[in-house]
Amino acid sequence: MYLLAFVTVYVLIKYRLRTEKFDIEMNLIDDFIVWAAIGVLLGGRLGYVLFYDFQYYILHPLNIFSPFDFYNGFTFTGISGMSYHGGLLGVIAAVYFFCRKNNINLWEFSDLLSPAVPLGYTFGRLGNFFNSELFGKATTLPWGMVFPTDPSHTLRHPSQLYEAFFEEIVLFVILWMLHRKKAFRHLMFSLYLLGYGLIRFMIEFTRKPDDHLNYIWSGFTMGQILCFIMVLAGFSILIKIKWKN
Repeated sequence: MYLLAFVTVYVLIKYRLRTEKFDIEMNLIDDFIVWAAIGVLLGGRLGYVLFYDFQYYILHPLNIFSPFDFYNGFTFTGISGMSYHGGLLGVIAAVYFFCRKNNINLWEFSDLLSPAVPLGYTFGRLGNFFNSELFGKATTLPWGMVFPTDPSHTLRHPSQLYEAFFEEIVLFVILWMLHRKKAFRHLMFSLYLLGYGLIRFMIEFTRKPDDHLNYIWSGFTMGQILCFIMVLAGFSILIKIKWKN
Protein backbone atom coordinates (compact mmCIF):
# COMPACT_ATOMS: atom_id res chain seq x y z
CA MET A 1 0.00 0.00 0.00
CA TYR A 2 2.84 2.40 0.79
CA LEU A 3 4.47 1.58 -2.53
CA LEU A 4 1.23 2.27 -4.41
CA ALA A 5 0.83 5.54 -2.50
CA PHE A 6 4.33 6.78 -3.39
CA VAL A 7 3.94 5.77 -7.05
CA THR A 8 0.56 7.55 -7.29
CA VAL A 9 1.88 10.79 -5.78
CA TYR A 10 5.01 10.58 -7.96
CA VAL A 11 2.98 10.19 -11.17
CA LEU A 12 0.63 13.05 -10.29
CA ILE A 13 3.51 15.41 -9.46
CA LYS A 14 5.31 14.56 -12.70
CA TYR A 15 2.08 15.15 -14.62
CA ARG A 16 1.67 18.59 -13.08
CA LEU A 17 5.26 19.56 -13.86
CA ARG A 18 4.71 18.60 -17.50
CA THR A 19 1.39 20.44 -17.88
CA GLU A 20 1.78 23.48 -15.60
CA LYS A 21 4.35 26.19 -14.99
CA PHE A 22 6.50 25.55 -11.93
CA ASP A 23 9.99 26.85 -11.31
CA ILE A 24 11.07 23.35 -10.25
CA GLU A 25 13.29 20.98 -12.20
CA MET A 26 11.73 17.65 -13.13
CA ASN A 27 14.70 15.56 -11.97
CA LEU A 28 14.46 16.94 -8.42
CA ILE A 29 11.24 14.99 -7.89
CA ASP A 30 13.13 11.69 -8.15
CA ASP A 31 15.27 12.76 -5.20
CA PHE A 32 12.36 14.17 -3.25
CA ILE A 33 10.35 10.93 -3.34
CA VAL A 34 13.18 9.26 -1.42
CA TRP A 35 13.15 12.08 1.14
CA ALA A 36 9.35 11.81 1.42
CA ALA A 37 9.45 8.03 1.86
CA ILE A 38 11.94 8.36 4.72
CA GLY A 39 9.85 11.14 6.26
CA VAL A 40 6.61 9.16 6.10
CA LEU A 41 8.04 5.92 7.48
CA LEU A 42 10.22 7.49 10.18
CA GLY A 43 7.67 10.10 11.17
CA GLY A 44 4.79 7.64 11.07
CA ARG A 45 6.55 5.22 13.40
CA LEU A 46 7.85 7.84 15.84
CA GLY A 47 4.45 9.54 15.78
CA TYR A 48 2.76 6.31 16.82
CA VAL A 49 5.26 5.85 19.64
CA LEU A 50 4.81 9.44 20.86
CA PHE A 51 1.06 9.90 20.41
CA TYR A 52 -0.39 6.42 20.93
CA ASP A 53 1.82 4.19 23.09
CA PHE A 54 4.53 6.29 24.70
CA GLN A 55 4.37 4.58 28.11
CA TYR A 56 5.07 1.18 26.57
CA TYR A 57 7.91 2.26 24.29
CA ILE A 58 9.67 4.37 26.90
CA LEU A 59 10.10 1.09 28.78
CA HIS A 60 10.83 -0.97 25.62
CA PRO A 61 12.86 1.39 23.37
CA LEU A 62 14.40 -1.43 21.31
CA ASN A 63 10.92 -2.37 20.04
CA ILE A 64 10.46 1.01 18.35
CA PHE A 65 12.32 -0.08 15.21
CA SER A 66 13.24 -3.72 15.86
CA PRO A 67 10.94 -6.48 14.55
CA PHE A 68 12.24 -8.71 17.37
CA ASP A 69 11.25 -8.62 21.03
CA PHE A 70 14.35 -8.74 23.25
CA TYR A 71 12.48 -8.27 26.50
CA ASN A 72 10.64 -11.62 26.62
CA GLY A 73 13.24 -13.92 25.12
CA PHE A 74 14.07 -13.44 21.45
CA THR A 75 10.90 -13.61 19.35
CA PHE A 76 9.80 -12.14 16.04
CA THR A 77 6.94 -9.71 16.55
CA GLY A 78 7.11 -7.51 13.45
CA ILE A 79 6.67 -3.74 13.56
CA SER A 80 3.10 -2.58 13.99
CA GLY A 81 1.77 0.89 14.58
CA MET A 82 2.01 3.90 12.27
CA SER A 83 0.54 7.34 12.86
CA TYR A 84 -0.84 9.46 10.04
CA HIS A 85 -0.09 12.67 11.92
CA GLY A 86 3.46 11.51 12.64
CA GLY A 87 3.93 10.70 8.96
CA LEU A 88 2.60 14.15 8.06
CA LEU A 89 5.12 15.80 10.38
CA GLY A 90 7.86 13.66 8.83
CA VAL A 91 6.92 14.80 5.32
CA ILE A 92 6.70 18.44 6.42
CA ALA A 93 10.25 18.17 7.78
CA ALA A 94 11.40 16.48 4.54
CA VAL A 95 9.80 19.22 2.41
CA TYR A 96 11.32 22.00 4.50
CA PHE A 97 14.89 20.70 4.40
CA PHE A 98 14.62 19.60 0.76
CA CYS A 99 13.50 23.10 -0.28
CA ARG A 100 16.33 24.70 1.68
CA LYS A 101 18.89 22.37 0.15
CA ASN A 102 17.71 23.02 -3.41
CA ASN A 103 16.72 26.70 -3.10
CA ILE A 104 13.05 26.00 -3.89
CA ASN A 105 10.23 28.27 -2.78
CA LEU A 106 8.56 26.37 0.08
CA TRP A 107 5.01 27.49 -0.68
CA GLU A 108 5.30 26.86 -4.40
CA PHE A 109 6.58 23.36 -3.69
CA SER A 110 3.72 22.75 -1.24
CA ASP A 111 1.27 23.90 -3.95
CA LEU A 112 2.75 21.24 -6.20
CA LEU A 113 2.55 18.43 -3.64
CA SER A 114 -0.60 19.03 -1.60
CA PRO A 115 -3.29 18.21 -4.22
CA ALA A 116 -1.61 14.87 -4.99
CA VAL A 117 -1.21 13.63 -1.41
CA PRO A 118 -4.83 12.67 -0.61
CA LEU A 119 -5.16 10.24 -3.52
CA GLY A 120 -1.91 8.54 -2.55
CA TYR A 121 -2.96 8.13 1.05
CA THR A 122 -6.15 6.33 -0.07
CA PHE A 123 -4.09 3.15 -0.28
CA GLY A 124 -3.12 3.44 3.38
CA ARG A 125 -6.74 3.32 4.46
CA LEU A 126 -7.45 0.43 2.12
CA GLY A 127 -4.54 -1.37 3.77
CA ASN A 128 -6.18 -0.78 7.16
CA PHE A 129 -9.39 -2.27 5.77
CA PHE A 130 -7.68 -5.34 4.31
CA ASN A 131 -5.87 -5.86 7.64
CA SER A 132 -9.16 -5.58 9.57
CA GLU A 133 -7.67 -2.86 11.75
CA LEU A 134 -8.86 0.57 12.92
CA PHE A 135 -12.48 -0.43 12.33
CA GLY A 136 -15.52 1.46 13.55
CA LYS A 137 -18.01 1.34 16.38
CA ALA A 138 -20.96 -1.03 16.51
CA THR A 139 -23.76 -0.17 14.10
CA THR A 140 -27.16 -1.43 12.96
CA LEU A 141 -26.82 0.16 9.51
CA PRO A 142 -27.22 -2.26 6.58
CA TRP A 143 -23.59 -1.87 5.48
CA GLY A 144 -22.19 -2.81 8.89
CA MET A 145 -19.40 -5.40 8.69
CA VAL A 146 -17.96 -8.13 10.88
CA PHE A 147 -14.16 -7.88 11.00
CA PRO A 148 -12.12 -11.08 11.49
CA THR A 149 -9.88 -9.48 14.11
CA ASP A 150 -12.84 -8.40 16.27
CA PRO A 151 -13.43 -11.12 18.91
CA SER A 152 -16.96 -9.85 19.61
CA HIS A 153 -18.07 -10.49 15.97
CA THR A 154 -20.15 -7.31 16.12
CA LEU A 155 -21.44 -5.46 13.09
CA ARG A 156 -19.31 -2.33 12.84
CA HIS A 157 -18.87 0.78 10.73
CA PRO A 158 -16.28 0.22 7.97
CA SER A 159 -14.68 3.50 9.06
CA GLN A 160 -11.55 2.77 7.01
CA LEU A 161 -13.68 2.99 3.85
CA TYR A 162 -15.35 6.19 5.06
CA GLU A 163 -11.89 7.69 5.50
CA ALA A 164 -10.59 6.38 2.17
CA PHE A 165 -13.52 7.97 0.36
CA PHE A 166 -13.98 11.30 2.16
CA GLU A 167 -10.50 12.15 3.49
CA GLU A 168 -8.73 10.99 0.36
CA ILE A 169 -10.84 10.75 -2.81
CA VAL A 170 -13.27 13.62 -2.09
CA LEU A 171 -10.50 15.86 -0.72
CA PHE A 172 -8.32 15.03 -3.74
CA VAL A 173 -11.09 16.08 -6.14
CA ILE A 174 -11.65 19.36 -4.27
CA LEU A 175 -7.96 20.29 -4.13
CA TRP A 176 -7.40 19.23 -7.73
CA MET A 177 -10.23 21.53 -8.85
CA LEU A 178 -8.84 24.46 -6.87
CA HIS A 179 -5.10 24.19 -7.48
CA ARG A 180 -5.08 26.06 -10.83
CA LYS A 181 -7.00 29.07 -9.49
CA LYS A 182 -4.80 32.08 -8.77
CA ALA A 183 -6.82 32.94 -5.66
CA PHE A 184 -5.46 29.81 -3.99
CA ARG A 185 -1.80 30.29 -4.88
CA HIS A 186 0.43 29.25 -1.97
CA LEU A 187 -2.65 28.15 -0.01
CA MET A 188 -2.93 24.49 -1.02
CA PHE A 189 -1.10 23.17 2.04
CA SER A 190 -3.32 25.13 4.43
CA LEU A 191 -6.43 23.93 2.56
CA TYR A 192 -5.17 20.36 2.82
CA LEU A 193 -4.69 20.70 6.59
CA LEU A 194 -8.15 22.22 6.98
CA GLY A 195 -9.88 19.71 4.72
CA TYR A 196 -8.29 16.58 6.10
CA GLY A 197 -8.51 17.74 9.71
CA LEU A 198 -12.21 18.60 9.54
CA ILE A 199 -13.23 15.43 7.66
CA ARG A 200 -11.17 13.11 9.88
CA PHE A 201 -12.48 14.83 13.02
CA MET A 202 -16.07 14.01 12.00
CA ILE A 203 -15.40 10.45 10.84
CA GLU A 204 -13.65 9.68 14.14
CA PHE A 205 -17.10 9.72 15.78
CA THR A 206 -17.82 6.45 13.94
CA ARG A 207 -14.41 4.89 14.64
CA LYS A 208 -13.68 2.65 17.60
CA PRO A 209 -11.03 4.31 19.80
CA ASP A 210 -7.78 2.49 20.51
CA ASP A 211 -8.29 -0.01 23.34
CA HIS A 212 -5.22 1.10 25.28
CA LEU A 213 -6.12 4.81 24.98
CA ASN A 214 -9.91 4.93 24.72
CA TYR A 215 -11.07 8.57 24.88
CA ILE A 216 -8.45 11.16 25.79
CA TRP A 217 -10.54 14.16 26.85
CA SER A 218 -14.30 14.86 27.06
CA GLY A 219 -15.23 12.05 24.68
CA PHE A 220 -12.65 12.94 22.05
CA THR A 221 -10.05 10.50 20.71
CA MET A 222 -6.36 11.14 20.21
CA GLY A 223 -7.00 11.33 16.46
CA GLN A 224 -9.60 14.08 16.97
CA ILE A 225 -7.32 16.10 19.22
CA LEU A 226 -4.51 15.89 16.67
CA CYS A 227 -6.93 16.82 13.88
CA PHE A 228 -8.11 19.84 15.88
CA ILE A 229 -4.50 21.00 16.15
CA MET A 230 -4.14 20.32 12.43
CA VAL A 231 -7.15 22.54 11.64
CA LEU A 232 -5.78 25.34 13.83
CA ALA A 233 -2.43 25.11 12.02
CA GLY A 234 -4.12 25.18 8.60
CA PHE A 235 -6.25 28.18 9.56
CA SER A 236 -3.23 30.02 10.97
CA ILE A 237 -1.21 29.47 7.78
CA LEU A 238 -4.18 30.59 5.66
CA ILE A 239 -4.59 33.82 7.64
CA LYS A 240 -0.84 34.50 7.65
CA ILE A 241 -0.46 34.15 3.87
CA LYS A 242 -3.64 36.08 3.10
CA TRP A 243 -2.59 38.87 5.49
CA LYS A 244 0.86 39.01 3.90
CA ASN A 245 -0.65 39.22 0.41
